[in-house]
Amino acid sequence: MRLRSLLAMTDLGLELVTGEEELDRFVRWVVTQDLPDPSRYLSGGELVLTGMQWRSGPQDSETFVAALARSKAAALATGDARYGEPPEDVVQACRKYRIPLFRVDERVAFATVTERITRMLSTGRAADLTAILDRHRQLVSGTGLGSVLDLIERDLDMRCWVMSTTGRVVAGPAEPPPARTVTEFLSARRLPHVVRAEPQPYSLFAVDEFGTSRVADWLLVFDSDCSDWPEQRRALAGELAAIVSLERVRNDDRQRAEGRLAEELVQLIVSDAKPAEIISRLELTGLGVTDSYVAVAAAAEDVLRPRELRALLREILYGRTPAAGLVDGEAIALIPADADARTEIGSALRTLEPGLGGIRLSIGVSGIVDGEGLRGAVEEARYARRMAAGRGRAGALVGHDELATHMMLLASVPDEVRRMFRLRLLDPLVTYDQDNGADLVHTLQIFLQTNGSWTRSAELLHLHVNTLRYRIARIEELTGRDLSRLEDRVDFFLALALG
Repeated sequence: MRLRSLLAMTDLGLELVTGEEELDRFVRWVVTQDLPDPSRYLSGGELVLTGMQWRSGPQDSETFVAALARSKAAALATGDARYGEPPEDVVQACRKYRIPLFRVDERVAFATVTERITRMLSTGRAADLTAILDRHRQLVSGTGLGSVLDLIERDLDMRCWVMSTTGRVVAGPAEPPPARTVTEFLSARRLPHVVRAEPQPYSLFAVDEFGTSRVADWLLVFDSDCSDWPEQRRALAGELAAIVSLERVRNDDRQRAEGRLAEELVQLIVSDAKPAEIISRLELTGLGVTDSYVAVAAAAEDVLRPRELRALLREILYGRTPAAGLVDGEAIALIPADADARTEIGSALRTLEPGLGGIRLSIGVSGIVDGEGLRGAVEEARYARRMAAGRGRAGALVGHDELATHMMLLASVPDEVRRMFRLRLLDPLVTYDQDNGADLVHTLQIFLQTNGSWTRSAELLHLHVNTLRYRIARIEELTGRDLSRLEDRVDFFLALALG
């Protein structure tokens, strides 16, 4: 803002003593100084408020005002408390060094002047910066988000970060905000949300609050309390969110040729395509046939839109250059073999869990294979993912090491065949339990887990052995199977495992 704007702030009652020809100068900040030489605390453009405690005689005025001129201060404002109106030697020194001089009425506190002008400066800068950001958004200059965030820090003295919901800093200053900012963003009832951290608060905004599920979105983190912001600064946050959203879309690999090729590769792997065709597409995608890979499958029970699920999986796997695609509601990704992949995926899931809410995100990870074993790896990852979904947690992960040999065999059986096998064998027991309040399915599980031990099963079920025998007989009667036969026990074991 310009100095002449101070005269329009009638509530402050500032009186111009000298310097009318300099009123077009810009004010950058307000400081209070009573040191004989304040230059070390000035960097240019300040309105300096002083009670003139530094003045013991007329000779001190020359020293003080000369220091303001060297530091390129915008103007001086003196209080009336000590001398009443400004002494003539102060007025003459200001005229000599062309420093505009204002008088502050003794009824107006310096704190009031500082707060009022600072608020006006902040509002003006935010409005100007909003216009700059709007131009940046329209041009989409391609210089990246870093230059935009630098602009905000330089002009508003406010740091800002762009983060993903896995805790990754997409852009922003080197020192990240507290780790709990992401957790609070995911669990906040409404946005924007203020994190009450020490030594200062942080304000959290969604990048695409109404277009993307929060768990799949990015967030903006400002190192100030947005509840104190003027309307112009809130508008700036909206403009910045629009810029970040554009940048994210532009960097989405689905928009590029390699992303589309990766999608086609995943579709081929799960189809009946010949191995030679898969290998050919693998090479076209830039992946090596002899390299080692891990397959990852993710699903979210149809709560997330397909593009959100795919984007979320890519974010979880960030840094591993995944080739990702969508198949029947599942996101499938191939990543270079990495023994730490499962651990890091688990860590990302724990970060996301507070924001999953009703979303049950399940992930399966395969073992390591070469290019010719990709189909088996994808099937293994998808089966592990189904096992994870069965655990009923908001975020669940199953790795290949949790799949027993029979599970790996079952992974190659079509879904419908698995479903019908389980339905035909266990549905009579499930129906009986529901109609009679019985516990035959659980009894069968315990009986098989103890290798058919009547005594041990009865102990675990807290039943008399005769009651257990009655239940097993009822199971055999309803299913037409004989639990003394190994073949029938194996069938029951597999049917229960498929659940």
